[in-house]
Amino acid sequence: MDVKGVLKDFSRNKALLLMVLPATVWFLFFSYLPMAGTIIAFKEYRYHRDGFLASIVNSKWVGLKNFEFLFSTKDAFLITRNTLLYNAVFIIIGLILAVGLAIILAEIANKKLAKLYQTGMFLPYFLSWVIVGYFVFSFLSFDKGMINQIAKAFGLTATQWYNDPTYWPLILTLVFLWKSIGYNSVVYLAAIMGIDKSLYEAAMIDGANKWQQIRHITVPMLTPLITILTLLAIGRIFYADFGLFYQVPRNSGTLYSVTNVIDTYVYRGLKFTGEIGMSTAAGLYQSFVGFVLVITSNAIVRKFNKDNALY
Repeated sequence: MDVKGVLKDFSRNKALLLMVLPATVWFLFFSYLPMAGTIIAFKEYRYHRDGFLASIVNSKWVGLKNFEFLFSTKDAFLITRNTLLYNAVFIIIGLILAVGLAIILAEIANKKLAKLYQTGMFLPYFLSWVIVGYFVFSFLSFDKGMINQIAKAFGLTATQWYNDPTYWPLILTLVFLWKSIGYNSVVYLAAIMGIDKSLYEAAMIDGANKWQQIRHITVPMLTPLITILTLLAIGRIFYADFGLFYQVPRNSGTLYSVTNVIDTYVYRGLKFTGEIGMSTAAGLYQSFVGFVLVITSNAIVRKFNKDNALY
């Protein structure tokens, strides 16, 4: 190992290394260090008076017993199906809308107006799911909800929204997109702003219209970023947004067939049984599957275009 070379590189890139230091420390303490706790997934975790580490050491080994909670129940297929299908829809539709919205914002000539639109679409991201849940309730409440009030005004029958699972896949999808699309579009908008303007000038000289410029310049230049973000999203396809599926439907039992996902199922199981080992096993299962999906997806991307792959 060339120590002098390492020290020389460190001295040359000192400013950049100091910039990434806070993020490195954050990941070390909150992402990598807690990985040691995955051992709880294979133990029957019980509290010990001497603290957390003593609790882990003195807990009994149970092997894969904690994983049976997810796979041996009648709801295993249901929660897995819901988690995968919802996330697949969120990834596909969210990607199309985020890229489309970013392109539209980039094409607005009045930049002050574009900033106003961008801010308005960005704000929902900062609202907690509790607030969003009450916001949705103000529309869907049976007695005082805005939609039922309008329906009654036109002589229509009010709908029991929180007792009828028929509409909830669409409702949850719309709420998720409304909350997240503005935030996701900012990333693509920043990438569009970084595209060399001379490419568009050359295209206009050659007679390309706006649609042709978007199709042959903007989208190809965004493809590497789209690929990377999609790969990262696939890695979390077994994770559901807990707030969306718990707070927005208001934990209505009649909606479990379309709102129960792995995260809410584990939470309810942990709430009633108190089995921390089971919850850890579910988290490990989700992380492992996500890791396999990222590796597989990245390998597929590398076969077609190495430059667009994560590594």
